[in-house]
Amino acid sequence: MPVAITLHVLSVVIWVGGMFFAYVALRPVAASLLEPPLRLPLWSKTFARFFPWVWAAVILLPASGYWIIFATFEGMQNVGLHVHIMQVIGIAMILIYLHVFFAPYQRMNRAISAGDFPTAGKQLAVIRRMVGINLILGLITTIFATGGAYWLGNVRLF
Repeated sequence: MPVAITLHVLSVVIWVGGMFFAYVALRPVAASLLEPPLRLPLWSKTFARFFPWVWAAVILLPASGYWIIFATFEGMQNVGLHVHIMQVIGIAMILIYLHVFFAPYQRMNRAISAGDFPTAGKQLAVIRRMVGINLILGLITTIFATGGAYWLGNVRLF
């Protein structure tokens, strides 16, 4: 069980922490200092380094989460409401990430390669909104993970 919990927590820290850093620290500085011909490749290269870590998190989070649920609690029927909430939000986050990766991120990279910075900028704006949504969802999930059992007590769905 320590391995599952460690993988679960590290995956969250890397994914949500990376989004927090990108959204709160890197984005405003890049926007204020760099013109699109420099800013857009910066984001493309940053995502290229960050997204493999997100792919690992997208795989490890559900795998380790279900490992914990079934090994420790013997199934979904024995976990609290906060775990179900985390699961639903986690699935939504994964779907948002998949959309970002396969749609606007790919379109942004194609536009950058073609020198079409206005189109790339529009795709970066879509990515920014999706990352903002995922960041909020990730922080909410963290709240349920750390305090949900205390706030919701023994509330069960089954």
